[in-house]
Amino acid sequence: MILTLHRLDGAYAVARLAPGEGWPHWATWSRGLASITRTATETSVVCEQLAVPGEVRAERDFVAYVVAGPLAFSSVGILARLTTALAEAGVPVLAISTYDTDVILLRAAVQAVAESAWHAAGINIRDS
Repeated sequence: MILTLHRLDGAYAVARLAPGEGWPHWATWSRGLASITRTATETSVVCEQLAVPGEVRAERDFVAYVVAGPLAFSSVGILARLTTALAEAGVPVLAISTYDTDVILLRAAVQAVAESAWHAAGINIRDS
């Protein structure tokens, strides 16, 4: 299976909020990707970096890639293929799955290394 990734424009951040905290109004300012995940110990928001207020605890300077889809729920090994290439290149990742696709976030500082590893693995990358 040929995999194609669409590189999203802009820089992204991963913010950590208190457990049970709802969707913050500033996350809705993100024109691109925005995702919220709640667990018993935290609420995490992934969105465009410019939307995250400076006082919010966040890791910044991520680049986001979306797998061309939609992907079938029966698809096997897509994330494994993407992350194995990156693991072999020593690139840490954050993965998010949606109903239609998968998203990979990685630090902008390792973007060139990641894209080289993906190209070597036969994974195509396109600008969005």
